[in-house]
Amino acid sequence: MEARDVRQALVLQYRRYPFGAWPWRTAAYLASGAVGGALACAVLLVLLLASLLLVGIPLLLLGGVALGGAERLRLRLVDRLPAADPHRVPAAPGLGAWARVRAGERATWRELAYALLFATVLWPLDALVLGLALGVPGALLAAPFLLAADGQEAKVLKTVLVTSYPPALAAALLGALLLVALSYPLGLYAAGRGALARALLAPRERDGLGEVIASRARLVDAFEAERRRIERDLHDGAQHRLVALTMTLGLARLDAPPDGPLAARLGQAQEEAGQVLAELRELIHGIHPQVLADYGLGPALADAADRTAVPVDTALDGLPRLPAAVESAAYFTGREALANVDRHSGASRARLAARHDGRVLVLTVEDDGRGGADPAQGSGLTGLADRLAVLDGTLAITSPPGGPTVLRVEIPCRLPSASSSPRTASSSGRD
Repeated sequence: MEARDVRQALVLQYRRYPFGAWPWRTAAYLASGAVGGALACAVLLVLLLASLLLVGIPLLLLGGVALGGAERLRLRLVDRLPAADPHRVPAAPGLGAWARVRAGERATWRELAYALLFATVLWPLDALVLGLALGVPGALLAAPFLLAADGQEAKVLKTVLVTSYPPALAAALLGALLLVALSYPLGLYAAGRGALARALLAPRERDGLGEVIASRARLVDAFEAERRRIERDLHDGAQHRLVALTMTLGLARLDAPPDGPLAARLGQAQEEAGQVLAELRELIHGIHPQVLADYGLGPALADAADRTAVPVDTALDGLPRLPAAVESAAYFTGREALANVDRHSGASRARLAARHDGRVLVLTVEDDGRGGADPAQGSGLTGLADRLAVLDGTLAITSPPGGPTVLRVEIPCRLPSASSSPRTASSSGRD
């Protein structure tokens, strides 16, 4: 799975990052920003002069809206996630209705603020960062060609005089290494630059969207409560009846003639009941394992790793108790990832790690299998990604052909208060 944006590419593909497409995309983003910002600066000066005659004020608003739309499209260079248009559709047709709606929207004034910032501050920064990241290595890489063109000498970076090819080739090698090294800070700057543009031009609206997120969270809580109710009913009802049935069949088998057909059939029925009971216990464990409720995420993930056919190395020490929704989502995501390792990866070994830094829970599952995993082809993780989204969590998978496959989950969560952290098991005497 490819990275969604520059930040994910730097985190998930940091070793291969300089040799992929993202450095070219960041360079294109900053170069187009420098050119577009210079044009926006010129237009801004003209409109400011026109504003002295009260003509340029409406044009400033219109220019901000137009620039905002162009910037949302240009943002796709460093962030594949489309930036939503924050403007409302006018209720009535006509230019007047459109202008009245736009003038009353906060998004319009944010776009104007971004246009002023873009035309005065951002584009010179884009040009400066791009010039340092590409200009200095480019000048070093050009040393052999400058020497060949002059025939006698060449000045590298306008300071160092080169008169023979060995120093020129050494300068070119240094330039190549510097170009690779500077691709990382260039990507970090582009990621921050894109985050600023998204925050101003496509912010998360907290009114309707907040209610949608809250309703999704309530649905997840209701689903979790219903699942726990089903698990409790299966444990306290069906499982106990199956245990009683198995014991009754065993007693009936003792009373039957030992060598008769009735004893054989009762024995077969007892074995079938025992298999059904084992399958039911496994089903109950899968619905919500008691170890998760009693001891937390670390022991529950360790238990899931022990049940995996592929050997799994774990790094789960130090995990604190977290909110129940976070622990449940992380557990089922990790368990599904381990199930995929068993079924599809062809791996000889896997690694499961989880840590909490006080603000974010990070879960990673890595295997040395064949790679080429695609969640869109039905890996079972798509629904879990939607569930993580309710918690503002993210799920990312990188799986190049030939492996390795790395799944990374991040869920923002702070530690619960001391009054709410202790948890008591609902039924400690379960099997």
